This record gives sequence, C-alpha cells and structure tokens, in this order.
Amino acid sequence: MSRPTPPPGPREPVGPTCPTGPTSTADCAGSAGALPGSIAVRPPRTRLRESLRFAVTHSLPAFARGVPAPRPAVQTLLGAVGQPRWSAATLRTLRDRYHGAPVLLGGASGDTLVLLDPVDVAEFFARPVRELALDAVDKTKMLTVLEPTGVVCSHGDLREERRALNDQVLAHHEETHPSCGTYRTVIAEECTRLTTGPTLGYARLERAVHRISRRIVLGEQAAGDEELHHRLLALRKEGNWGAVRRGPTPAARQRYEAATGRLHVYARHAPATTLLGRAMDTACGADVDPVGQAHHWLLALDAVAAIVARTLLLLAAHPAEQAALYDVPHAPDTARLRACVLEGLRLYPLVPDLLRILRADTTWRGVPYPAGTHVLVPIGFLQRDSGLVPGGSLFAPGRWLAEGAERDTLMAPFGHGEGRCPGDRLGLMAATEVCAQLLSGHRVTGGRPRLDPHRPLPGVLNASGSQLTLARP
Repeated sequence: MSRPTPPPGPREPVGPTCPTGPTSTADCAGSAGALPGSIAVRPPRTRLRESLRFAVTHSLPAFARGVPAPRPAVQTLLGAVGQPRWSAATLRTLRDRYHGAPVLLGGASGDTLVLLDPVDVAEFFARPVRELALDAVDKTKMLTVLEPTGVVCSHGDLREERRALNDQVLAHHEETHPSCGTYRTVIAEECTRLTTGPTLGYARLERAVHRISRRIVLGEQAAGDEELHHRLLALRKEGNWGAVRRGPTPAARQRYEAATGRLHVYARHAPATTLLGRAMDTACGADVDPVGQAHHWLLALDAVAAIVARTLLLLAAHPAEQAALYDVPHAPDTARLRACVLEGLRLYPLVPDLLRILRADTTWRGVPYPAGTHVLVPIGFLQRDSGLVPGGSLFAPGRWLAEGAERDTLMAPFGHGEGRCPGDRLGLMAATEVCAQLLSGHRVTGGRPRLDPHRPLPGVLNASGSQLTLARP
C-alpha cells in the first residue's frame, strides 16, 4: 500500500505563480504586487486571518495538549470538539490556496515556513542539521527545563558530539542493540504481572513501563525508584509552560538538580549493559555530559506505555489483524506485530509537528530565507491525508511490510535523515516486545475507549484513560 517517495527533483528557481483567477494584485497573496499569472518575486505569506486561523486551530491546541507531558483531559476535550478536523481543514486550505508551495506564517517566535508538498517534505529530511537545525526556539524553551544539556537543546559542534554519543549508546546504526537480549529479559519480567487479571488499566501498564525504562537506562538499582520518576514527571509538566516563560522556575531548577544528582549516583554503578553504563564507557568531550543525556532516554522509553495502549486498542477493534499475528499458537509474529506498532505511530504520532530552524541564510525552491526562520512539517496531518497515503485514517499495518515502507518520507514515526530519532530501533523493539508479552497466551477482546473499525479512526486516542480486556484463546 506504500508508494515510493518522489525524489526532490529540479525546481524552477522562483516562487509559485499566482492563480489566474484574481482580478487585482491584492488577491494574489505574497506576490509583492505582481500581475495575475506572473512570477512571484518573494515567498507567499499568509494573510492575517489565515495566520490567526492556523494559530487557533493548530498551534494553540498543540501547546494546550502539552509536549513533554501530554495533558489527558485537554487531549480528550480537543478530540470531543473536533479539533483534529479543524486543523486538517486549515492545512488543506493553505495547501490549496498556495498550490502546495511553502508558505510563511508570522508568529510570536518569528516567521515559520510551512511545508505541505511531498517533494518539500523529502527535501526537509534530506537537508543537513547544521543548516536545518532541530533546536527551534519554542522546542528548546520547553526541553531546556528537563534536559538543558540534551542533544535537542544543543548547537553546532557540541550538538554533533552529543549526537555521536547518543548514536553510540543507542546503537543507532546497528540493526539490533548489543544489549537487546538483556532488555528483552527485563521486559518479560515486568510484563508477567500485567496479565494476572482479565483487565489491564493504563495506570498499571504505565508503572510497569516506568520500571522497564529505569532498568534499561539505569539498571536494577533504580528499578523501584518511583521518587525519581515523580521528579522527572514534574519537570516535564513544567516544560509544557517553557515556551511562554523566560526560563526554568526556581522549583524546576531544584527538581532538575535533585533528579540529576540521583542519576550521578546511579552512574557510578551502572552496569555495562544499561544505557547509562554504555554512556559512561564511551569516550567523549568534557562538555558532552553523558549523565545529562539520560533524561531524554527515560522520557522516550516512558512513551512506550502510550504506544502499547494505542496499538492494543487498535488490535481489539480489528480482530482480523489480531488473528493474522498468530502463525503458531500463543506466539505472535514479531514482524507483523512490529508493523502494527508502526501503524499506530503513524495514526497517532508522538510528535505530530516537526519543527526546525534555519541556522544560515538559505533558499527553498529558489526563494531566499534568512537564518532564524522556522520550518514546520505537520507530519501528523500528512501521514493521515488519504490523497498522499492511501487509507490514511484506516488501520492497515500491512503497508509497513511493503519493501521500502520505512524509507517513505510521508510516513515518519521517527523522522528521516540526520534528524531521525537515534533511539528509533530501541524504542520500537521495546514497544513491540511489551505487546508481544501481553499477547503471548492472551488476546485483546475489548478496550476502552471503543473504536469503530468501519469508520475513519478518530484524530485523538487518549491512551491515559484506556482499559484493555484480556482473555485466553
């Protein structure tokens, strides 16, 4: 069901032409006074009402949902009032009005170039991070609260050094993590207690995943350290407000120092198989701060709980897809289950908007843009657009079994190119393994919230309120 992504081909070195319909130059937005049908001499810029509509239907709801720590009540409310449909309608209108050309939106953090054409999205992933950097202003403000020395908040050469450490620790360029066997054992041990009853609520699943993330990152010594997680969760909630604050509050600084002090204690005795142990054994510069990277590893692994809950809710609503997992009794097919996890991430991405910033003056489609311009790809919208991804709002995990599917730049659960998540394989392995443990000897026969497989899936699926019904076959 997947199709090859068109490579970035040659473009005319000019901006988009105006549609031939307008009867005055004022009707051709962004044409800088060009006559109808002529070549634009500067990039198209949205009108004020379009910028306001984008803010109301897309940007502000994303901020309200929370990024480091999603707010479940807000997520549910936005889904109930149809916010995903408003956002999709706004983005389609922008794409149609400007004929798919990149369009500039004004905002509090400066200009943002919104990309809605598949070729532009492919180029977005192809450009080097030194030019198109991940440390966008609002993103950095949010994450600085909880990981000020993390790779996402870093710049230039220091960013490259920290990314190299992350790649090494997370085995980004290897098919299988060297500690995969140990991690699978950890996951199996923690999942045993999850299938003792007929129902599995999200709170119990989340606690188990927190233990898994602490054991993988820090080791057995941290397995029961729930206090550390409480501090980290409080920091993530502070991070939700980072974009509108000048800097971390005194309370946030204290929590960060306390959590980091605890991590340094664990670092002294971290086993070589753990992520922190691998980091401490990796040669790096004095400013890299290997312990400081652990904040993000814990954050990322904690997300496995939501990924698993959504995947199993989707399988509960699609019994034929669940039945297809079992080639032999009681042993789900790992490759197909992995495809189900990827499909759940396509439908409900952890990061629906990919935001970067130009670190040097550059051109896009031959149009110049200054350093400091933000660049946005609303990948959550594009991945569901049935005009680009067939059956975009349907659960069709088989699409991930097609050759080249994971290189398709219109399906990007972990991104592509230099900015791809370095922990993609590890996170995907962990989520797939938790699902496999829960489905070994059990089937998911029901779930809440209930999904209708005969209709396009909802734009919001709040995992935190989920409850799964498990039964033996």
